[in-house]
Amino acid sequence: MDDLTSVRGDDPTSVREHDLASVRELEADTPPLTDEARAAARTRLLNAITRETRGGTADALSRRLVFRVAIAATAAAAVAGTTVVAVHGKDSDDAPRMTTLSAAQVLHKAADRSRSDGSDLPIPRNDQYLYTKEVTTRTWLKSGKVEKFTDESWLSVDGSKASRYSYEGRILDEPPLTKHEVRWPPTEYAKLKKWPTDPDELLKALKHGGDDSDMTNNMAFMDAVLLMRGPRVMPPGLQAAAFEAVAKLPGIVIDHDEVDALGRHGIGISYPKATFAFVFDRETYAYLGLRQTGSTSGGTKYKQVKGLVKAAVVDKLGQRP
Repeated sequence: MDDLTSVRGDDPTSVREHDLASVRELEADTPPLTDEARAAARTRLLNAITRETRGGTADALSRRLVFRVAIAATAAAAVAGTTVVAVHGKDSDDAPRMTTLSAAQVLHKAADRSRSDGSDLPIPRNDQYLYTKEVTTRTWLKSGKVEKFTDESWLSVDGSKASRYSYEGRILDEPPLTKHEVRWPPTEYAKLKKWPTDPDELLKALKHGGDDSDMTNNMAFMDAVLLMRGPRVMPPGLQAAAFEAVAKLPGIVIDHDEVDALGRHGIGISYPKATFAFVFDRETYAYLGLRQTGSTSGGTKYKQVKGLVKAAVVDKLGQRP
């Protein structure tokens, strides 16, 4: 929307306020739309945006009207659990088109991207380490204070060696796993290889054999989050299956315009009442990181986002790719 407003000489802030007020006025005496009506309206509105973006004709919409249309389309999409994204078509001018995606569709596209990227991932040996680097930005909601951390981790592939974590800038060394020690989800590559890459079977595993209740589905979503918090080099197809398993959960929602700790704008996918959300790139659907809301033991609330910088396999503890 900022790109549209910058084309005109109007002040962007006043224009946005005026247009949002206009949209509210239009909705004031209008009965609620059905899902079918909203879908049809989105289609008409987005087609109009597309015509204007491509240069239009003599009867093309004005820039101001296009901006209002974009606001209305985005509002309708939010209610229907979809997101409006720009995609490039096969037209001669390669102008962007607008389309809507549901939360499940975003996850399926993320799974496709994961499978494509996974072909380049190495298969680690048991004597190697799984390396991850990520940036965390934490915002304290009451004071507005922002903290930023760069963290790295070296996880022993089979757990037989000491591992090292950096958490909020503090280095934590962890001894080798004991014979009877169990982590959930596991971090050992060999154990992750035993996990199903069929989304239906993986969803059953994430639910621990539970039913389709909201509590069980919430638990499955959080287990998928924990899986993504573990080794970022996974067996082929596992990450993609995790995204597709989450896509099967009822009620998953779109969080519009998430921004990760590296400033990358993306699409968030969360489960109602869950404190975490996945963040994917808006254009490539690559996994960027996680968003979390939480509070300290004293009740001080914060929001933090993580941005994945690098995932690789290295030979030694402390080695960087």
